[in-house]
Amino acid sequence: MSEGTMQRRAQRDDQRARRTMRAGGLNRLLAAAAAVPVMLIAAGCSSGSDSGSGDDSGAAQKSGGASVSTSPSAEPTVQAAAYGALPEACGVLSKKTLTALVPKAPAKGKEGASSDTAARASCSWSSLDNNGVKGSQFRWLNVSLVRFETDAASSGEQQAQEYYAKQVQDVAATAGAKNPKSQAVAGTGDQATTVRYDLKKSEGAFKQQTVVSRVENVVVTVDYNGAGLAGDKTPDAAALVKSAELAAKEAVAAVETANGEGAGGGSSSSTPSKPSSTAPSKSPSKSPSASASASAAKKS
Repeated sequence: MSEGTMQRRAQRDDQRARRTMRAGGLNRLLAAAAAVPVMLIAAGCSSGSDSGSGDDSGAAQKSGGASVSTSPSAEPTVQAAAYGALPEACGVLSKKTLTALVPKAPAKGKEGASSDTAARASCSWSSLDNNGVKGSQFRWLNVSLVRFETDAASSGEQQAQEYYAKQVQDVAATAGAKNPKSQAVAGTGDQATTVRYDLKKSEGAFKQQTVVSRVENVVVTVDYNGAGLAGDKTPDAAALVKSAELAAKEAVAAVETANGEGAGGGSSSSTPSKPSSTAPSKSPSKSPSASASASAAKKS
């Protein structure tokens, strides 16, 4: 083989080797370039997952915080009425008390009309001790009970307080009342006031005593008047007041006993019983009895 031929062959081999090397390098470069997006995608997924987890946690925390701050507070509730029952009005006073206050009255009093005796009840006794030409002594006694039930606007106790205050004012403002005097009474329910005055009528001079008392959501009103008729002497006002206040204490005690308190129950007055299911839903709207002066005139 000639030297020229050998040189040409060597040149072709060298060129072939260079092409092979270039082809291999290009293949490696393409492979490397293809791997880069895969790595980037993988990195992006990993980063997105971590970021999402952090965002969810933060959102949960924010949501939790917002939930606590915006949660509505509990709606205020009106206090339930303490007493859900009334005693029988004609049975609130003992026989001994009735004998002392209205000695000539029938054994059973006259029950007042009421469409719902669980909310309103009353009873009256009339006594005329006729001594012939020496005159006679007249006595009239009335006990009324009004119980208030809690509604959406106010508690039964609040309504009873308002009614109690109005009763005291109304009695003191009785038409024809002379020398009205009011005084607080201790040991008779939660509140008690005695209003007394003189009332001049054609039959004689009447001494009127009204004791208004409140125990929880019940208002008890005791009207007691007396007069000396046909020339008999006018009764002592102080004695009549004392008798009226005694009757009021007994009536209040009867209300407490009817609701499981006091001497007849197992709980004290500081732990009122729950209202019964038969208690009316509406509060009384009218006074349970006529004014004391009108009642006295009617009975005398």
